Amino acid sequence: MRLIVAALMATAIFVPADTIAVAPATALPVVASNAVDDAVDRELSAAGAPGMAYAIVRHGEVVQVGARGVLRLGEEEPVTEDTPFVIGSISKSFTALAVMQLVEEGQVDLDARIGTYLPAFNDGPGSAITVRDLLGHTSGYSTLQGNAVHRDMTDEADDLARAVDAIALIRPARTPGTQWEYSNTNYQVLGRLIETVGGQPYASYLQKHVLDPIGMTDSTVAGGDQATGEAVGHVPWFATRLPVDQGSPDPITAPQGGVIASAHDVALYLGVLMNGKDDVLSAEGKSQMLSPANPSVPFYGLGWYLDDAGTAWHSGATPGIETLATMSPVDRVGVVVLVNAGSGIGFGETTQLRNAVTAAALELDYSGEGARWSQQLLYLGLILLPLTYLLAGAWAFLRRDRLRAKREDGFSGWFSLLFPILTTAVAAWVFLGLMPQLFGAPLATVALFQPDVALLVVTAAVTGVLWSALRLVVALSGPRVVKAGQGRWETSSESRPVTP
Repeated sequence: MRLIVAALMATAIFVPADTIAVAPATALPVVASNAVDDAVDRELSAAGAPGMAYAIVRHGEVVQVGARGVLRLGEEEPVTEDTPFVIGSISKSFTALAVMQLVEEGQVDLDARIGTYLPAFNDGPGSAITVRDLLGHTSGYSTLQGNAVHRDMTDEADDLARAVDAIALIRPARTPGTQWEYSNTNYQVLGRLIETVGGQPYASYLQKHVLDPIGMTDSTVAGGDQATGEAVGHVPWFATRLPVDQGSPDPITAPQGGVIASAHDVALYLGVLMNGKDDVLSAEGKSQMLSPANPSVPFYGLGWYLDDAGTAWHSGATPGIETLATMSPVDRVGVVVLVNAGSGIGFGETTQLRNAVTAAALELDYSGEGARWSQQLLYLGLILLPLTYLLAGAWAFLRRDRLRAKREDGFSGWFSLLFPILTTAVAAWVFLGLMPQLFGAPLATVALFQPDVALLVVTAAVTGVLWSALRLVVALSGPRVVKAGQGRWETSSESRPVTP
């Protein structure tokens, strides 16, 4: 059991993190459509995803779009090139673009403190945070703080305002401006900044100032117009997947992950960011978005990850949907991959599907994600651990005389009876308390993305404590038992009931 706990602590696997996109090493030749189709054929079935869509843009023109599979398991409606997907954290780049529009209008200063625009922060623990800190994830808010599940949603227009007012009272986990840590909280605050300075709800602003001008006709924003024909997410559930019938993201999480767009529309968006023109944003502003937000953090710009080869990318994950958008601004080539399935642990992962299609579209070498044995063994271990505790409990009951005899063994016997209580309590704390801190996701959030894992973790914690408690109760609740020699135990003639 200790090995399983150690493995869990060493492997951050619960909530799908941003996937590192393959980086180009050479100039990009013309897209080979056959290579992309081959990658889809090879990897889609291996990922076990119901469906996916992709699109490739070159020099501002969408040159290839493809779609496979179905919107929902068990039904026949297909995914098409115009099917809207919740694109998850790729949405952060849209929020960053909207902020940069306000910067170019002279309404926002990147280096001003956020309290300049949102007074609730002025006297709070986050008063030193700047707009640039929020855009570049150096605000001090942690991944765990950003992954908290919002339970105060009312579907009212002021949900985001109230959520950000609450954030203003939270102390950042680190001193603002000193360390990079990815946090959804940053972009929730930026969404409220857009509402306050832009004078309209976040969804309305983004639709009017970003999506519509680009021509993203199959796209919308959570909290705005309802998307139609939207891809249904599918979360892992042991050997299968379950459809997620929770609708679009809520207005609170919209600025971090609530854009709902088709592969074709996202490709149009990537083309605009790389066109070198002054349109929804100036060419200089686009270049600034694709440059480090903070000189000490060269790998993150304004809503985009950056790599040494000049590629900008961002992945996204919402319950049951995983996405990846990648650009080479120098070559003006980009690709987006949208999958209506969430990844399991070692089984049914979509990472290789998304990266393989991306690599094929950009004609890059890609050898896959490698062996996933450690993740697969970890998942199997989580399944076996509760079963092991149940079997151990049955064994303790069947061999109860041996347990009861330990009461007569002095210190060593009592240590043997009590020590499992301590170890299983510590294990339960690791499972339910420490691991969410280490992995940056509360268990409630884990349950949204990987409900089977959340169930297994809770079951392992609970069955461990129950096993050790049952073992102790069995030992203390029966008559006194003494060793009779040759491996036999018998009830003492001076037997008496002993209660815990």
